[in-house]
Amino acid sequence: MKMKPKQEAQLLKEALRIGEVYMKNRGINEFKPTDSSSLKVTQLYHLLTQDKLITPLAKDQEDEPHMKHKLALWIAKQLPEDHPLKSN
Repeated sequence: MKMKPKQEAQLLKEALRIGEVYMKNRGINEFKPTDSSSLKVTQLYHLLTQDKLITPLAKDQEDEPHMKHKLALWIAKQLPEDHPLKSN
């Protein structure tokens, strides 16, 4: 799935929102208001790989830009076909 940068940023925002709900349902503390975006991305990425909801990146690609892209792809697959973020 090819994404535009703006679309990927919006998908990442949605992934963090949905990911926080997933964390809560798993009994894991939600993000704190003081948590950086980088920390949220890293925590959610590691939880989703641990739970086998996404395949892990190669160790040499496990950096923030790749994790963000992976989370954007993950949420894009979860959204219904008629979702506005999928129509861009």
